[in-house]
Amino acid sequence: MDTVLKRFGLKKGVPRESEARLKLQKELFAFTKCGEHGFPNKPSALAYDPKLRLLAIGTKTGALRVYGAPGVEFSGQHDEDIAVTHLMFVSEQGRLITHCSDNSLHLWEINSEDETSALECVRSLDVDANKVKNISSVCLTTDGEQIFFGTEGGNIHIVDIKTFTLSENSIQLDTIMQNVPDDFKVSPGAVETIQQSPTDAQRFLIGYNRGLVVLWDNEAGAAKQIYNCSQVRSTHPRALISPRASYFAFTLEAGCKLCPFPCKAITNIRWKTAKPDAFVFFAGGMPRASYGDRHTVTAMQGSMHQVFDFTSRVVDFVPLNSADELESYDKIGAYYDDPHTLIVLAEEELVAIDLTSEGWQTYRPPYLSSLHSSAITCASHSSNVPEALWNKICAAGEPQFANCSVRDWPISGGKNFQQNLGTRDLLLTGHEDGSVRFWDASTTAVKLLYRLSTANIFGLDLGTHDQTVDEEEWPPFRKVGSFDPYSDDPRLGIQKVNLCPLSETLVIGGTAGQVIVSQLERDGRELEVKSQPLNLVSDREGFVWKGHDALPVSVGDVKFVAGFQPVCIMQLQPPAACTALAVNTEWQLVSAGTAHGFGVFDYAQKVCCTTKCTLNPADMTGSGESAMSRRKSFKKSLRESFRRLRKRRSERRMRGQRPARDEKVEEAKPAEGEAAAAPEAEGDAPAAPAAEGAAAAASAEASPKAAAPSPKHETAESPKSVERSVEFRSTDDAMASMVRTLHFADTFLLNAQHHSPTLWAGTNAGTVYIFQITLPASDKRDAEQVQCVLGKEIQLKHRAPVIFISVIDRNAQPLPAALEVQHERAKAPDMTGQHQVLICSEEQFKMFSLPSLKAHHKFKLTAQDGAKARRISFVNFRSKSDDRYVENDLVCLTNIGDVQVFSVPPLRRQLRAECIKKENVSGIISSVFTQSGEGFFLNSPSEFVRFSVSARMATKPSCAVIVKEGARLELAPLPEPEPEPEPATAEPEAAAAAATTEEQPATEEAAATEETPAAEPAAGESEAVEQRPDDSMVSAADTSVASGDITRDSVTVHLSESASEQRTVVSSSRTVVTKTLMSERHSEGGVITHQETRTVQSESRQEGDGPMVTQVATSTHVENSTDQAVTADDN
Repeated sequence: MDTVLKRFGLKKGVPRESEARLKLQKELFAFTKCGEHGFPNKPSALAYDPKLRLLAIGTKTGALRVYGAPGVEFSGQHDEDIAVTHLMFVSEQGRLITHCSDNSLHLWEINSEDETSALECVRSLDVDANKVKNISSVCLTTDGEQIFFGTEGGNIHIVDIKTFTLSENSIQLDTIMQNVPDDFKVSPGAVETIQQSPTDAQRFLIGYNRGLVVLWDNEAGAAKQIYNCSQVRSTHPRALISPRASYFAFTLEAGCKLCPFPCKAITNIRWKTAKPDAFVFFAGGMPRASYGDRHTVTAMQGSMHQVFDFTSRVVDFVPLNSADELESYDKIGAYYDDPHTLIVLAEEELVAIDLTSEGWQTYRPPYLSSLHSSAITCASHSSNVPEALWNKICAAGEPQFANCSVRDWPISGGKNFQQNLGTRDLLLTGHEDGSVRFWDASTTAVKLLYRLSTANIFGLDLGTHDQTVDEEEWPPFRKVGSFDPYSDDPRLGIQKVNLCPLSETLVIGGTAGQVIVSQLERDGRELEVKSQPLNLVSDREGFVWKGHDALPVSVGDVKFVAGFQPVCIMQLQPPAACTALAVNTEWQLVSAGTAHGFGVFDYAQKVCCTTKCTLNPADMTGSGESAMSRRKSFKKSLRESFRRLRKRRSERRMRGQRPARDEKVEEAKPAEGEAAAAPEAEGDAPAAPAAEGAAAAASAEASPKAAAPSPKHETAESPKSVERSVEFRSTDDAMASMVRTLHFADTFLLNAQHHSPTLWAGTNAGTVYIFQITLPASDKRDAEQVQCVLGKEIQLKHRAPVIFISVIDRNAQPLPAALEVQHERAKAPDMTGQHQVLICSEEQFKMFSLPSLKAHHKFKLTAQDGAKARRISFVNFRSKSDDRYVENDLVCLTNIGDVQVFSVPPLRRQLRAECIKKENVSGIISSVFTQSGEGFFLNSPSEFVRFSVSARMATKPSCAVIVKEGARLELAPLPEPEPEPEPATAEPEAAAAAATTEEQPATEEAAATEETPAAEPAAGESEAVEQRPDDSMVSAADTSVASGDITRDSVTVHLSESASEQRTVVSSSRTVVTKTLMSERHSEGGVITHQETRTVQSESRQEGDGPMVTQVATSTHVENSTDQAVTADDN
């Protein structure tokens, strides 16, 4: 039966998942967005609640983040992508008010649910709907009951928080201008600031754009005092800001202190009282000529004066006062604010400064770290790190934070309920400046543990920011923060990071082909570092490298501090960026690949084992350009242009009019391939079985390639996928030689009786090279060399890039990593035979048996979804209700942002969920999976998002904010929505048409009833199938294939024919009308009666996207009442 199916290009049906399996899927798989780690992208507003000790940050994309103690985090998002311009806490109520760029106000609440809290938007107010001009400033009253907001027109309106509506009371500009002197009766401009008096709640200080400052008494409804400060642009309760860097301090009697230097504008200023002297903080105000480009915040107290210099623009800052955090002011006196911490929000980082420490040291942040202090170029994750390694990393990182304050983190609100599972997980990030950072990713509060720099190996010790103050320089600048977007040499960039936690070995691959093998050491020492070259193009004479040079290694002894120290350096030649990296610490071998080939290096003996060049013989350049003449390049460009034009015309023709069913197969070939010279690559002939040998090419079906998915056409009987068109891949592609993945495995390569170490390398051209490795005996490991010989070679027929390779044993368990069996962290694999290798390209996944390399199972991703795989990994899934049940499955992230889980070895899809927006290309590329089913991706350059596909493992915040009973103002209930109006009475024409329908004969009505649902249920059933979860769908591409000999073209013809039958009749209608005409005519012979019956049958039919076709059939019958025949008159 299987042979007959293969001959006709059919697939054997696979039954649906059993009820037990569907239940088990719910125990194993579930997609969850866990939270964000890092620094919010594009911050725009800052607020702090001193009573609840919570910090809030709003962004230009409408995101809202609230932070408390480590582990206490809340996230919110406005409905639209709008910037948060103002942010205010309603003190002690767990409420936030946001003003956004679309002139709207929103009220947010931290509400408790199931012993945890969540941030929710409970009220919104569209100011534009009330015909109010744009809001320019906002002020929340101290009692938290009203919002005063000023507009660009100069008026001030009031919002009642209880109802969250505009109050009838307002402060009009005309009323204010009545008491203004005649010499200043001009338009004062927009309201720049509104501040409530700290001693009289009814008095407000209002500052206008053109220098008018008004002390307004809201109870009396009049201006008590008016100040004419033509230079002032912004105000504060006790200070006014001048563009000439002067601050104008107000008490009962106004005083003024001016700076004589021409300076940049001060954008914010705060004055806080303390013993023995008051604090003054302001942003900006530097001398324009010398330091106008600096981003600064200045702090002054008596003789103490420091200018904190940041590398990004200062958004806002807020001092944290001891007096505000207490229940009353009696303990420290009513006249002292006593600030203890200064929080500065810059565009790329948040810095907290301890004002109680000597020299005003900065805090070590437990969260909100600047992950992108240098641009992130790669990432990797290491789960369940041994405690000894963890302690060594923490000890190596402690000296790097010696200049930080020893006080606890001052933002300590909320309660963290997250349980410590005892796991120690590391997130490693490689950066553009040549550094690798180790982050504690065990909890929701990601914290920096250790920073490793590779710059000193190459004589480019960049160091860190010098946070000391130069007393001779004025102003006394001090560099703070860790954000440093500049890199002295782009060749330092890290491309690959691989950590073996059991051997404490770190391998780093760089942009200039440098591969560094490091070991963790407790003590610092001086070493002489030497570079060992690996020439990947040694067998290609005439090769010309047009790229950058390799990094020169430091000469002589280099001093290294405690931490990871280099053991050896492997320099790939030509010095192209490292694209693939693999290490086996048990064999002490490392393999690295570039766009030119790959090599194997023995870091125990520090010698090269072998190299393999993957370049096309015609490509003799190293810059990615083919070594072809200008004439050939021009011809190739023209050829590709004409192919694109033909393809677009074909697509337009197919959209305009769908071809008939019998013509579809013949027309599909030029539309799909666009390369008549490559029928074999597209699978016109059946694939031959893979042959054994040194160059055995394994057959693989050509998977379709498409940029975006097309709609599915499925029927209720058997859901079937529609394969996408395939674009032929040229073998002359200059990027085809790039090595995408490397994998060490101990398996059966030559025969089924003996296993040996192997290396698997996959390229962009769909080629897999398999090397057999011969290791010397353990007692001769330092004397004899490791032998590497090319054993087999696989060429995938569809030539898609190979991005993942893994070997599994007969129990479908991936082979454990190096040293895991020795350290009893994994079970020993079954080495009795029947191993299989999983080779994943961007377009399809395929399972081959070893050593015959015969295909057994496959899943064609591009044919099914129109997507391409970008990240693939094996994940260990454990049941959330039964700790004893564990299975290893394949997890894949596609280029459209979907995450999918497949069972192994059947390769049947178990879960599919939307994870990342397909527009976030950098996020998809930067994604990384963990062994426990979680994952990370960059949502922005500064922020990772954590997600999980495991029903058991999901590290997300579990916290709450306790609000005192009665402290929160009760909101008025929302008005009930107005009832929808009843539909209008049908038109007379519609009623007449309905009456005409009722007059049809019963037989014809029954016939219409039988034909009409023929199209509607098909559409309804198709929609119902698409809404079912993927785990219960049985699709042709989801099923596994018993052999690799079934070609794609046969499946395409079968699916296309079945799909066209379902889509042939989209809509059809049939109308039958019978008319009877009777007439009498008197003649000499008597009365002649004419009876005429006319039947009009109209049938409309629409095929695919084509036009509506109408057919009309007419028949006439005449009967006479007399014996004399009378001819009927058609008129």
